[in-house]
Amino acid sequence: MLWYKSWLETRWRFLIGLALLLCLAGATVFTYPQVMKLMPMVPTNVTGPLGERIREAAALARDYRGYVWSQWFRQNGRQWTTLFAIILGTAGLLTPSSGALFTLSLPVSRRRLLGIRAATGLSELLLLAFLPALVIPMLSPAIRENYNVGNALVHSACLFVVTSVFFSLAFLFSTFFDDLWRPLLIALAIAIALGIADQIFGIYRVMSAETYFRTGQLPWSGLAITAAASAAFCYAAVINIQRRDF
Repeated sequence: MLWYKSWLETRWRFLIGLALLLCLAGATVFTYPQVMKLMPMVPTNVTGPLGERIREAAALARDYRGYVWSQWFRQNGRQWTTLFAIILGTAGLLTPSSGALFTLSLPVSRRRLLGIRAATGLSELLLLAFLPALVIPMLSPAIRENYNVGNALVHSACLFVVTSVFFSLAFLFSTFFDDLWRPLLIALAIAIALGIADQIFGIYRVMSAETYFRTGQLPWSGLAITAAASAAFCYAAVINIQRRDF
């Protein structure tokens, strides 16, 4: 019953996110031929940081693997999966419309209740991380290109592990506020701040598995730290609910 209740509470967020990400992944594949047609028009005489970015993007796009990584795992897929991780994590545990008091009064421990809710959201996030990425190698032959399924799985695994931090962070904030918007906005603000300071923290480089793309080495330390942080946030959410007096 608790699993089904958790599914009912999150199904539309998950299904909308999955549909959007699948469409974006397909669009990433089918726009590649158009990108290649525009390559001769890329300016090469631009100097400064902007010029470096243009030249790097052009260099990556000349190779299909580099194009997929830069467009999906470093940009669109990463950004949208992070957003929906936060949306799924914003559980609305204490909102009046969710029947919070009724749910918390059920003959089941609060630990089990929150554990099932977190497991449901993480399972949905897992599908959001993997299914759209697997669409890319499936559709690539349609444009006479090939993308390795193994690369898609590795990048998706890194994407899932790191986005689970944002899920767990939003989940934790949901145990402090009795509305949906404050946990959502605070988690989004933190995600944006980390993006701005990515040169310092590097969380998004771990998410896109940049070292794997460039050197073939997985960012094990970054993955371990983010996985531990995600578990810690979920545990803190459970402790917070257990200690609250309703």
